[in-house]
Amino acid sequence: MARLVIATFGSLGDLHPILALAHELRRRGHTVVLATSELYRKKISALGYTFAPLRPEISILDEALVRRVMDGPRGSEYLLRELMLPAVREMHADLARASAGADLLITNELVYAAPLLVEQTGLRWVSYALAPLSYFSIHDPCIPPLRGGGPWLHACPPFVVRAMNRCAALLTDSWWAPVRAFRRELGLAPGGNPLFAGKHSPLLDLALFSPVLQSPQPDWSARTVQTGFCFYDENEDPSAAASPTPLPPAVATFLAAGAPPIVFTLGSAAVFAANNFYATSAHAAQLLGRRALLLFGKNLPPPDLPPTIFAWDYLPYAEIFPHAAVVVHQGGVGTTAQALRAGRPMLIVPFAHDQFDNAARIVRLGVGRTLSRPHYTAANCARALTPLLGDPQIAQLAAEHGQRIRSERGVFLTCDALESTLPTPG
Repeated sequence: MARLVIATFGSLGDLHPILALAHELRRRGHTVVLATSELYRKKISALGYTFAPLRPEISILDEALVRRVMDGPRGSEYLLRELMLPAVREMHADLARASAGADLLITNELVYAAPLLVEQTGLRWVSYALAPLSYFSIHDPCIPPLRGGGPWLHACPPFVVRAMNRCAALLTDSWWAPVRAFRRELGLAPGGNPLFAGKHSPLLDLALFSPVLQSPQPDWSARTVQTGFCFYDENEDPSAAASPTPLPPAVATFLAAGAPPIVFTLGSAAVFAANNFYATSAHAAQLLGRRALLLFGKNLPPPDLPPTIFAWDYLPYAEIFPHAAVVVHQGGVGTTAQALRAGRPMLIVPFAHDQFDNAARIVRLGVGRTLSRPHYTAANCARALTPLLGDPQIAQLAAEHGQRIRSERGVFLTCDALESTLPTPG
């Protein structure tokens, strides 16, 4: 069978879909190597996969770094201009080692060394994207994490969006100077701005998100295949012999003690830039007279919480979101996908990157609201949550979207597509 190398960067929302694919590919008899940040070595090795380190080392446990990466419009610039693009040489060296002898290389768009390595070696390469923002479609415009960005952008005609995309490419031209210099060293053609050009493989490009979030667009590549979300449920590891781990008894007791709570979470990255999010959230729940569950990560829980508000550091979303009345979160595509699958309304407080666009899409679906971080006060939060908690039409629509997504077969369709690119034995 084949040896496949999957390379990614990011938070658990970026890693978990890859673990879901790795499990199914291994079940089909393939060997899978996972190349990513050193932070995940222990987790990946414990699951029985070969781990390959991939620079730059970006750790979601580095609170100062996460605060800069999650700093609204400046976060994306810092991530790309200061961290990812200047590290293309180191990334190339690591990726070349990891993919030596591989039958297929599979990468997300942040692995900017992949197209260069493929041009050099002719290695079979598949790209993938987890969120609609990666495609910059002129027919279904995205909301970028920029000042002045907003829902009005989605109403712009295609020629206006095309012009804005060109302006964005020009404004970010200086960001990829390290890539241009490295391409010259390798003797490769100049190429284009890697934020916009050459990041989707001509062999196969995978849109790993549901048509519920964005349907296929006319300006997607002819080689783009939309397969749907790839869910990795931590308590349902198919490689484990043991039964799924139940929820902690204290959590199960709280859930059974009353009405479904509002679940407040900031994912696995934005949680390190929480500031007063959890105290504000607890206050909002009290204003509404509602039960709440705070997933606070490594933050300290708010003091003096009443019995109606329960705080826990981390729980698998697939296990906890179905118990929620509403999910309040940062808008990362992984968290958004899990809340959609659970069929629950959402209030989204975007921090950076694709979160603004994901939030706008949830609002347009009719199953959520959004609040900006500066406006996230207890009163505003309670006001935004009121219709989400009390409108049966919103609840019904969210449930319908959840049923549709649960019927999709993202992992299996993705693995089928990957196998179709492999060379025929003999």
